[in-house]
Amino acid sequence: MTDIMSPDNSSTAQANLIDRIFGLEKHEYVAVAWSFAYFFCVLSSYYILRPVREAMAVGSGPDTIPYLFIGTFVTMLLVTPVFGWVASRFPRRVFLPWVYLFFISNILIFWAVFSQAISDGQTLVWLGRVFFVWLSVFNLFVVSVFWSFMADIYTREQGRRLFGLITAGGSIGALIGGGATSVLVVPIGFHNLMPISATLLVLAVLCIRQLRKWVVHEHEDEIVETVASDKPLGGNPFAGITHLFSSKYFLAIALSSVIASLLGTALYMFAAELVENAIPNADEQTRFYSNINVATNALSLIGQMFLVKHIVSRFGIGISLSLLPVVSVVGFALLALEPGLAIVAILTVARRGLGFGFTKPTTDMLYSVVTPEEKYKTKNFIETAIYRGGDVVGTWSIKLMSVLGITGISIVMLPFAVLWAIISLWLGKRYRRRAKLHIGEIHT
Repeated sequence: MTDIMSPDNSSTAQANLIDRIFGLEKHEYVAVAWSFAYFFCVLSSYYILRPVREAMAVGSGPDTIPYLFIGTFVTMLLVTPVFGWVASRFPRRVFLPWVYLFFISNILIFWAVFSQAISDGQTLVWLGRVFFVWLSVFNLFVVSVFWSFMADIYTREQGRRLFGLITAGGSIGALIGGGATSVLVVPIGFHNLMPISATLLVLAVLCIRQLRKWVVHEHEDEIVETVASDKPLGGNPFAGITHLFSSKYFLAIALSSVIASLLGTALYMFAAELVENAIPNADEQTRFYSNINVATNALSLIGQMFLVKHIVSRFGIGISLSLLPVVSVVGFALLALEPGLAIVAILTVARRGLGFGFTKPTTDMLYSVVTPEEKYKTKNFIETAIYRGGDVVGTWSIKLMSVLGITGISIVMLPFAVLWAIISLWLGKRYRRRAKLHIGEIHT
């Protein structure tokens, strides 16, 4: 009789356990590993530079931050059609790497200009403002293109199982990137972080190439329909905008993004006000925000790696999407009753943790039932121009409502959170309907 506890059987049992926990199938191991590494590199690259952006904002003056967001939004409106034109004219296997190579060249140019300015003792105020706007565009584009690519190479069923785990790669990259900046910035100077960030993007391009090879192997009988095809997406450079406004499905996703930004901005400004009053010491303020980040990333990783796949499989995308709005309803109701720093901190961790752990990977699943053109053009427009437009709306709305205080603003936020929950449930139903139909159907 074969020993059921033999090494081979034990290894098989361990592999099956890992497959069940992470939702992997054997033929997906290589692709998921490269996708994980790809997102790790992208977010690590961004989080190395993000503290530099915040320092540039402080140097620009706190009163200029709303105007920097306006500048970012306007830039997004100008850049999005350019991206649409590129996507229309060139095959995905060509323009995907070139998007990252373009930003790599930008980073190296900033490195050279900052180095020269510092060497000459020049003021960095206006250069810092330009960098702030550029990085705010950069981070949305590189992440949006990543998820468009993921929605392109994985099926709807695979996305439900794998996107949470892949998202965890980005969270780990963000942790390590931010930690690297904390350790290196004083010894080498902030501008010398830029080549490190650029190098990570080069590695991301290598991951794209490896994933493209996997697609060729996995879909060799239908290669013309995949990301490895020589056929461009075609269509209008402004198709991302036209598809958005002709589809209730995309409009609902866009409205969810704007509401999320509004609520997040309110909470961010509450925290700034309460921390300033409750924690006067700058070092203690830094520790407070650091603790929030650690708790947020820990919660996000748990959700991404172990929970989101099971929640989506058991309850559906609508329920997964509605978790964050429901928590927002409860949180802002509590803030209306007791506007304290502890509640703000707990709500911030809960919202960010759920946002990164559930809402983001689940939202990306919504694009697995749309056409390739919509995956790149419409998704990109929503996650760049619309997202930054939400920042502008949120920043100025909360600023204008500041006379109401935290209690009054929290009450105003409640109906928006309820509306967001309703939209999330509607999106879940529409997703199921789209999943049953051919991916190339006319928009509803």
